[in-house]
This record gives sequence, C-alpha cells and structure tokens, in this order.
Amino acid sequence: MSIFDGSGHEQVVFCHDPDSGLRAIIAIYSTALGPALGGTRFYPYATEEEALQDVLHLSEGMAYKNAIAGLDHGGGKAVIWGDPAVDKSEALLRAYGRFVESLGGRYVTACDVGTYVEDMDHVARETRHVSGRSPEAGGAGDSSILTAFGVFQAMRAAAQHRWGAVDLAGRTVGVAGLGKVGRHLIPHLLEAGAAIVACDVNQAAIDWTREHFPQVRIVADADELIASGIHIYAPCALGGILNERSLKTLDAEIVCGAANNQLAEPAVAVELDRAGILYCPDYVVNSGGVIQVADEYDGAFDFKRAERRTAGIFATTARILERAKGEGATPVAAADALAEERMAAVGRLQRVRLFR
Repeated sequence: MSIFDGSGHEQVVFCHDPDSGLRAIIAIYSTALGPALGGTRFYPYATEEEALQDVLHLSEGMAYKNAIAGLDHGGGKAVIWGDPAVDKSEALLRAYGRFVESLGGRYVTACDVGTYVEDMDHVARETRHVSGRSPEAGGAGDSSILTAFGVFQAMRAAAQHRWGAVDLAGRTVGVAGLGKVGRHLIPHLLEAGAAIVACDVNQAAIDWTREHFPQVRIVADADELIASGIHIYAPCALGGILNERSLKTLDAEIVCGAANNQLAEPAVAVELDRAGILYCPDYVVNSGGVIQVADEYDGAFDFKRAERRTAGIFATTARILERAKGEGATPVAAADALAEERMAAVGRLQRVRLFR
C-alpha cells in the first residue's frame, strides 16, 4: 500500500547516513498554520514499515495538537529507527540535524520518546530549526515539566465536568508510566490530595518513585492498574493502550493522561463513551510540552509565560467536554472539530499574498 493512499501528508522524507548509522523518517502533515512542529522519537522499531506508520500517525496528531493549543505551527514528527541505548551518538544526531536543516524551516524538531535536551543540543549544532535544548545552550530545558502541569489542568477540568468540582482530594489516580511526564505529574496529584497507584516496565523508574514518593502504591502492570479501583486513569507511556481488551477491565470514570495515540483505533472513543468513561483527548491533554518548545523557538523563552499558556489547557478541555455533551458527540470528535475549524479559518489566510 502506498503512503499516499489515504494519507493527507504534505511531505515524507527518508534520511540515511550509513557512516553514523542514521535511519530516520521526517513526516510533515501540514504547514497550514506555520512550520510543522513535533518531536523526534528514537525507538527500536521491528521494521521500517512500523517506523513509517508510527511517524505518519504521530505527525497527523501533532497538527491537531498544535492547532488546538492555539500555536502558529503545523504538524510534523520524526522517528529515528534504532536503539537509543546502543545506536545514539553525536555523529548520528548531527547527521540528523543536517537533514532537518535541509528542509529549510518547514519542520522544527524537539524531544520525544528516546531523545533528551542534550540530544537536541547536538542536533542544534547543525540546524536552527530545533527546540527543547538545554538551558546551558540557550534553550528551555525539560518540556515534560509543563506537559505534566497541563495533564493536571486537564484532569481538574474533567473532574469538574464529571463530578461538579475540580477537587481531586479523595480520588485515586492510576498513573501508567513513571518516566519523563509521570514522575512530574505525581507531586501535582499528591498536593491536590489524590491517592496514586502506578506502574512502569522500567525497574529504575519504579525504584526512583519509591525513593522519592513512598506514598505511591506500585502494582505489577497496566492490567492490574486499570482494575484496581481507580477513579482516573492517566496513561503516560506509549500509545495504543486503550483497546477492546483493556476496556473490559477498565473501571475508571475518567481517562486523562500524557501518552500519545492512546486509542488503539478510532472506534475505541465511541466504546469509551458508551461505557460512561469520560475520555480527554490525548493531544489536548499533553500539549503543555509543545507550548513550551514553541515558546522557545519563537523567541526568548519565558517559563512563566509558557506556564500561563499551559494553564489554558483547563479551559480548552472544559470547552471540548461541554461541546461534546451539547452535540451528543465524543470528546475526540469535538476536539477534532475545533482543531479543524482553526486550521481552516487561520490557514486560509495564507492565500492572502504578502509582498515584502
């Protein structure tokens, strides 16, 4: 099957540098609102086809995320095919940076699964079109801090919609994934008076959590987590975890987490709605990180300004949930409609030719 069958992408670029071992794909879904912005995922995909499907899916999601976040950026994403623990090197990252630069600003990259601020510092030595760099290199640093803050804001909005109050005291939240975002979400939840059940496949992440937050109850895996009597399920690892199988045991009233592409297939949104589970669309919930990297890329980074913008996720989530309720639609359909309306309304302005 051709990637052009059913794909609305503007551009897909395959990048290969044999000497450094770089194998990467950059996908630009849309530049209707501005340069495509999205992170670089470094992951040991089983096949090139798997890597391609992931980057196509992720880049489309970024277009909607950036639109709903009110950013002047389109959607893009990149994947580097390999094991970051083994294959990552300065030469590989700088080779990747040169491919990003070759796109002339159509794509702006940042961190994602398997890449960190120090990696973006290497990439930035070869391209101007990068964000998420370290403070030492003039960047904003770790974007997962504001991502977690945004998840918390969305969770409060969902609580207000479902229970009539933003208060999370006495509620139990299941956090699946204690990595970049999950570990920053925990203190927000504890401060709000919530109880936390958590899991992770990485023993080091579990050990870190036990050391710093001993009040968090650790369970064996996601299957045990979703069946442990939680009020809110917060997926904060890889996507595809909401599927026909998991819905049979999920007893939470709200799903609100940072993981990208949580729905294994679009029909799951309808099944969640039928089950009476309030699903907060992931690309709305986790947009705090992209708000931060956009603030860095667009000018001198100001954390407080980015934090204020991220706090707006509360109002955006509330608006989407109310629209879904009023239209008898799923929250995913309501969020998609809002994003598409903005892409159409603002994107059409590009047809007004400017002469400089």
